[in-house]
Amino acid sequence: MSESQNILTDSFGRKHTYLRISLTERCNLRCSYCMPLEGVPLSPKDHLMNAEEVFEIAKLFVQEGVAKIRLTGGEPLVRKDFPEILTSLATLPVQLTMTTNGVTVDRHLELLKQCGMKSLNLSLDTLDAEKFKKITFRDQFKKVHENMFLLQQEGFLVKINVVLMKGVNEDEILDFIELTRDYPFIVRFIEFMPFDGNNWNREKTVSLREILDLLESNYSADRILRLQDAPNDTAKNYQIQGFKGQFGIISTVTNPFCDSCNRIRLTANGQLKNCLFSQTESDLLNPYREGKSILPIIQKAVGKKFAMRGGLSSPEQFNDPEQHHNRSMITIGG
Repeated sequence: MSESQNILTDSFGRKHTYLRISLTERCNLRCSYCMPLEGVPLSPKDHLMNAEEVFEIAKLFVQEGVAKIRLTGGEPLVRKDFPEILTSLATLPVQLTMTTNGVTVDRHLELLKQCGMKSLNLSLDTLDAEKFKKITFRDQFKKVHENMFLLQQEGFLVKINVVLMKGVNEDEILDFIELTRDYPFIVRFIEFMPFDGNNWNREKTVSLREILDLLESNYSADRILRLQDAPNDTAKNYQIQGFKGQFGIISTVTNPFCDSCNRIRLTANGQLKNCLFSQTESDLLNPYREGKSILPIIQKAVGKKFAMRGGLSSPEQFNDPEQHHNRSMITIGG
């Protein structure tokens, strides 16, 4: 770590040790909550970080105290130089993980193992093949479902990310929980969140309270075990007694957890976002290419982080779609 010991500590004393790096704005699925139906304007290739730049910028963050890096997209595995990027990052003293839609992950199993990746998040919003096609506009359910079990069989800890949307998949909550009966998956129910082009409104969100009410009406109270959350965990974690797996609820909308946030995000085109909902970004890539130190830019960006949800602290502000001026999720990074 450099002499500037507090470069990743914000004005509220939150130390940022977790960097999420988006490798691409492209994806082989088209989930509407992530990508607008009309698509998004993609950054020109020369505006994106190349493999060497991903490594060198990541190395600076690790030197300043980052202990965990998650690779995201888009779909990170659609980058042809993904093996080069992962192999270089694996040389850093950091925990590596990834969020993937699982379509092609089977092609990379040996690479992931060689690079020390032990867990990953797999995005899967339905267990129904026809509904999968409607959500993603692609007929890839069979492949993703097979790869979910393959990852588990190959020894990876698999966290299944389920974005809940009323009228779409809230009727599958219990099906996902039942998936943890015989398999050590960790299912994570994520409240539908607002991003440009995804037609969000608060009424589409399935809240923490609604999920718990459903649980309590289907399982006896003494079987619903509240687990100890890890430090800085975004999920409130549970297990049904006797089940092999677990599940968690990420309640960004109805019950935010900003006070313990340790996350910062680097977009594929080299912009630093100090919060998922921040409406401003800090350019790291162009100053880096010009040979300038980007550490003062990072320090300033972290120092400006709001206490909660990009400054939309009240429920009234956050629940108003007109208050959100952000990228589409696919161009931020999952």
